[in-house]
Amino acid sequence: MESTDALTTDILKALIKESLREVLREERLNLSQLLMPFVSNQEQAEIDASFGSPEDYDDEELINLTDWVRHGGSIQ
Repeated sequence: MESTDALTTDILKALIKESLREVLREERLNLSQLLMPFVSNQEQAEIDASFGSPEDYDDEELINLTDWVRHGGSIQ
């Protein structure tokens, strides 16, 4: 019976950890959205006029921060 209890405990622990990860991801996204400043259509048009569209930039000019964001600021 002990091996069944251990297996059940391990499965439960894994489910709890994954659930917590999901909740933390959702809350981090919500926080990011709350902290993001509002930009009106007029402001966005001024930004686009000053800096152009991302499609106008060469790939060498851009830095992909996807991994940095995924790993909480440290790129592995």
